[in-house]
Amino acid sequence: MELIKYLNEHFYTKQELLDLSKTNEQTLREYQENNLMPQCSYKVNLELKSDSFFGPYNNEQEIEYYAKGYVSWLGIIQSLNSRDAIYSVFATRYKAALDNLNKQGHCSSDAKITSDLNNHLKDEWAYFLNGIYGLCTKSGLPEDIAAKELSILEINELLAFKELTDGQLNRLSSAVNLLDSASSLFAPHERLKSSRHRLINEVRRKYKL
Repeated sequence: MELIKYLNEHFYTKQELLDLSKTNEQTLREYQENNLMPQCSYKVNLELKSDSFFGPYNNEQEIEYYAKGYVSWLGIIQSLNSRDAIYSVFATRYKAALDNLNKQGHCSSDAKITSDLNNHLKDEWAYFLNGIYGLCTKSGLPEDIAAKELSILEINELLAFKELTDGQLNRLSSAVNLLDSASSLFAPHERLKSSRHRLINEVRRKYKL
């Protein structure tokens, strides 16, 4: 199946995540229940049936898929094991990513990343823990999350203009490239509904970027 091929290429199964991080399933669940570790981004239920010389075989499996960046996130949890300290790492890395992108010329006047940033970070943390950013960013980590959020704000602000100057078109192209670098490809059945299709593919097509 195309979906399974995509997931196996771009994500780790729960068992792969556990093996790479040298932890066990019980510990992973405890981290998730304590709001330290994101939930899986995809959960696939498979019903397997086969028939051979030895007779029919039936088996059901549930497979969880996690963003590959979560191996390093588990390392942070294991080294700190304090919710406040772990959230501080998330917030600090997110803010540092925004500062770095601002220095590169990316900007937005939206209050979410200016005057109301601290409240916005709490919302982002909740999305992070729910597994949403493991699905829609390449790494699932704060740097890609910040890049995705800032680029979407920047793109939408520029698209609000009826006509764009050459300078604004250059900014739009840069913002689209940033979103492209941080955004996942999305599963095949999700792509036409995704932010990648709407804000990368369609914007490039419309503005010939």
